[in-house]
Amino acid sequence: MPELGINPDWQRQARIGVGEAAFCAGKTPAQIDRLVALAGERRTSLLLTRLHPTKLAELSADIRNRLDFDDMSETAVLDNGLPAPVYGGVGIVSAGTSDMPVAKEAERTLAFHGIASPLIADVGVAGLWRLLERIPEIAAWRVAIVVAGMEGALFGVVAGLVPGLVIAVPTSVGYGVAAGGTAALHAALASCAPGVVVVNIDNGYGAACAAIKAVRAPSPE
Repeated sequence: MPELGINPDWQRQARIGVGEAAFCAGKTPAQIDRLVALAGERRTSLLLTRLHPTKLAELSADIRNRLDFDDMSETAVLDNGLPAPVYGGVGIVSAGTSDMPVAKEAERTLAFHGIASPLIADVGVAGLWRLLERIPEIAAWRVAIVVAGMEGALFGVVAGLVPGLVIAVPTSVGYGVAAGGTAALHAALASCAPGVVVVNIDNGYGAACAAIKAVRAPSPE
């Protein structure tokens, strides 16, 4: 019987190339404490996502002190021997500063898996010159994770200018009819620019995992 409803998938990294992660928004502090303790007992590193600072404060002092917490992305890492991140062909583009929490979640997820990713922020289409200045850099990436809310125009613009895979991450940033990211999600799905794949609203973690699989997929025999 899993303890406190916890049954971690410790074999995930070996099986699919993406390590176990804990989505903390629906977990109690006691469950998070125990999950981190179990990872520690195994000398296994662990990524925690959607860990709000108020919930972090409710964890035991011993567990809190073992975690590297990033306030902006609300992610935490238990580091039991993670490799130093190195550039792996993946970069992140953020439309606006308000999209940075989701972009940082992607960046932290990539770093957890040993991939250092350049992050180009605040280059949305409202000031297109900002993006155009950075296109030569973005075009050198194998995968561009593009994070945008509002009308989601950035996804198609980037995909029409660079040769690499574009992973669109719609965010819940925006007024009124932006509808909590639904407008940006629909824009990403409806894009006429080829080579755009889409993850769910605010899912920086999922975008990073898709990028990891894209750049680390086994070569055909």
